[in-house]
This record gives sequence, structure tokens and C-alpha cells, in this order.
Amino acid sequence: MLKIKPARILSLLFALLFYFSNPILAQSLENRVDSLIKKNISDTSGPGAVFLIAQHGKPVYQKAFGKANLELGVNLQPDYIFELGSMTKQFTAIAILILEEQGKLAITDPVSKYVPDYPNGKNITIHHLLTHTSGIKDFTKMSALAGIAQKDMSPKMMVDFFKNEPVDFAPGEKFDYNNSGYVLLGYIIEVASGDTYENFIRKNIFDKAGMTESDYASDRKIIKKRAYGYQKKSAGYVNKSSISFTVPFASGALMSTLSDMLKWQNALNRHLLLSAKETDKAFTNYRLNNGQNIGYGYGWHITALNGLKSREHGGSIFGFKTMGVYIPEQDLYVLALSNCDCNSPTQLARDIASMALNSVSHQ
Repeated sequence: MLKIKPARILSLLFALLFYFSNPILAQSLENRVDSLIKKNISDTSGPGAVFLIAQHGKPVYQKAFGKANLELGVNLQPDYIFELGSMTKQFTAIAILILEEQGKLAITDPVSKYVPDYPNGKNITIHHLLTHTSGIKDFTKMSALAGIAQKDMSPKMMVDFFKNEPVDFAPGEKFDYNNSGYVLLGYIIEVASGDTYENFIRKNIFDKAGMTESDYASDRKIIKKRAYGYQKKSAGYVNKSSISFTVPFASGALMSTLSDMLKWQNALNRHLLLSAKETDKAFTNYRLNNGQNIGYGYGWHITALNGLKSREHGGSIFGFKTMGVYIPEQDLYVLALSNCDCNSPTQLARDIASMALNSVSHQ
């Protein structure tokens, strides 16, 4: 006869008590979230998305909707790998702060310290790049982009591509979301560390956080459990447009999973990568020269949801759209990863987070 130790029985009882007493895990919330998602992703035969709700570092909802591969009819699963798009900026920003903590750079450093020939580089700081307040030209708005989109570009080639474009405003005068700034930050990471951006992120973030399913994106490598990316045209779905990931580089070239992104969030919360003091720099709502708050930190939008402070960021790259919402006060994390750039999960993720917060408030 199987004997179970009293301590084990007590542990199981506590686990069950937590499960049934925590509103986040209530069946009613699950049903409401399911219903909300199905209203937004009604075509189950097309590409879809995966969703995560986590509280106190543990997943309490993980589901997949739609297809991972239309040609083979393969269903999405919660552990499939997605391209992150601009959620990559979170990793780039934290990598910069890691280098600052290592004494290899300072966020007050001018760009000219690392790129001596950068126009007006002595007046543009790393801080300006991190906060999208540099005024430099966003390369995604340049008509010449089509000519390099499928070319393998070195980080220096990418910087050279946009550095001589006319600026949009003086540093610190405006907030204007800018991909060039984060490409330049990726180049600075390489100069300051003496390593490639890809290797630096892997060694200093992915490995330390235990993110074994995350990587620099590639269309050539065999990547198990890859979700294929799609776009929707008037005639229906098509495979995503091809791009060289050396072009978005540090502004949008990483890929990951729901579970790895939760490891990322937990690593930040537990200060596995950075001290609390240095980490807080990423989550400060910074100001323009005139004192106006910009609603952005380093790699995160600093905003509010249901009256609570919220850290958010989305991403968009050919074939994929992503969104993450974190509510520090409730240690609540909501993540949505879509494999069609026709399905923006931005508002959906915020609505799911709002539902979860309403459940918490009724405890």
C-alpha cells in the first residue's frame, strides 16, 4: 500500500487551498478570458496567438489559439517560439545597464565616445537613445530601407545607413519612438563589451535567467517549435515578407516563448541580472528638457492600468505582433504573442490584464 508522509499531505492541502481560494485561478476568469480571446481571434483555421497570465512569478493561465503552420495544419501550442519584434528593446536596455554596472559605460556618455564620427554625437547621450529623445532619423521611415531589407548588414553598416540623415529635433526636446536609437545602442554594446550583441545577450541575460528557448532570430536555422509568421492580404493569408534580422538588430531581432519571457520578468524582479538600484533606472518615467514626463523608461512604456502603475511594451515585425503588460503592485504579468501581423494583441493583452486585476480586487 502506498504511504504518503503527513508533510506531503499537508503540502498538497495547502496547494489545493491556494488553487481554489485565488480568484486569478477561478474558472469564471478563465472562461471570460477565453471568450475575449475568441472574439478577437475568431478564425481558428488561420494563424493565432498564445497567451500567458502569471501572478507572483507563476503561470495561472497559458493557452494557444489558431495555427502555427497553415501549410501543415499544425496547431499553436503555448511553448512555441515567436519573434518578439520591439520587445527586444527591453533586453537591449537592460544590457546597457549591465554594462554600466560593470563600469564599461555610463548612460550619460555621449554617442561620440563610441562612434567618434557620429554627427552631433557629442550632444546625444546613451540616455537620449534609451528614451527615444535623441531626434535622430528612424531608419524604418527611410525610403531607402527597401534596398537593404534582405541584406546581411553589420551593426556599423546599419549605423552608417542612417547616421547622416537630417535630425528631427534637438536631443531631449521631444519623445518620438525611434528604432535607430536602439540599433545604435546595440552597436555601443558591442564596442563597450568587445563582444557581439548576440553573444552578450545570451551570456548576460538568457543564460543567467535560464531562458533556454530564446535566441537571436533566424529564418535559416532549424528552430524546433517555431511558430511561422503570416500576413493577411486581400486574397487571404500569405507567408511573411522576408527580412534580414541584421537590419532590426538590437531594436527587434530576438525571439522567445511565453515561459522564457516569464523567466525574464522574474529575473528582473529578483535582481538576478542587475542590482535593484540599476534596475530601477529602466522603470523611471523620464522627462524632456522642459520637464514634461514622456511616459517611457528604458525599453518600457511607463503608464497605468485600472489606476495602477503599469510597465508595457509591444512589438511588430513582419509576420508577428507581441505585447507584454506588467503590474508591479500585484506582481501580475500578461503576455500575448501573435504569429500574424494582422492580429495586434496590444489592446487584448491590456483587457486581459484588466480582467485579472478586477479578479484580484474582489479577493
